[in-house]
Amino acid sequence: MSAGEAWDGQPFTGAKLVALAPDGALLTYLRDDFDHLPWPGCWDLPGGGREGDETPVETVLRELDEEFGLALPPARLVWHHRRAAGALPGHYYGAHLTVAEIAAIRFGPEGQFWQLSPLDAFYDDPRTIPHQMQIVRAFAASQRVGTGTSPR
Repeated sequence: MSAGEAWDGQPFTGAKLVALAPDGALLTYLRDDFDHLPWPGCWDLPGGGREGDETPVETVLRELDEEFGLALPPARLVWHHRRAAGALPGHYYGAHLTVAEIAAIRFGPEGQFWQLSPLDAFYDDPRTIPHQMQIVRAFAASQRVGTGTSPR
């Protein structure tokens, strides 16, 4: 069973992806710096809000395609975390990207730029969204990334 099958059918706000490169670096982007946005000018993970009656997996994969030009199949999602926040929860998924996928990234119109961030740099940057730091740590630990062992 893939992580993509973990949804209980309950309403949710959106979905994000913790995507790691083969060297353990994290795919992130710097959010636009507009006052009307939540977390302006902060480092964010791929993903976003639900559209229509999408499932969390459909949401995160659509957003990954829109924001980075990457089309992953649901079976590539290897981890799931449901975060209760506000009135409706959000969903986080984890995946591993290949070198070829990273080379194929085509950054979309939202955000200032993207980067592959070493995990320690992501954790230490004051522009990191605080609750995402905890989620990235949980995924990295589940994949044994940053522990001196192979991620898989």
